[in-house]
Amino acid sequence: MELDKIRELVRLVEDSQIQEIELSHRGETIRISKAGGAAPAPVAPAVVPAVPAAAPAPAAEEAAEAPAPASNGREVVSPIVGTFYRAPSPEASSFVELGQHVAVGDVLCIVEAMKVMNEIEAEFGGTVREIKAENGQPVEFGQALFVVEPD
Repeated sequence: MELDKIRELVRLVEDSQIQEIELSHRGETIRISKAGGAAPAPVAPAVVPAVPAAAPAPAAEEAAEAPAPASNGREVVSPIVGTFYRAPSPEASSFVELGQHVAVGDVLCIVEAMKVMNEIEAEFGGTVREIKAENGQPVEFGQALFVVEPD
């Protein structure tokens, strides 16, 4: 990530009610959080290993979810903010199901943003091990949508 974009994110957190933000993009992750009573401290970008480690940051949100099974799965994350759809239409079957094998370029889901349907494709082949987003629900930039175990 570019330093100017990181500075812009720090200013966004400082000037808003946001307490913490974490973004992942092209193998890099950055987390910025406000410290209680102290100046916000940016966290330098870190390269995410091929096997994602359990991130303790959004613990409050993940506390309601079951812990992810230990595997060598890779997360497929949303590249945009929008609404997650598993199928191209309400009456159509889902693009992928648990346990299904996907190839590079296969459509996994759609994220609708500003009335535009954005197809999210597999960037690597593998087996779908977990579907982390709910159909018809909003998703955030960088939010995990699927866990795929690479071939």
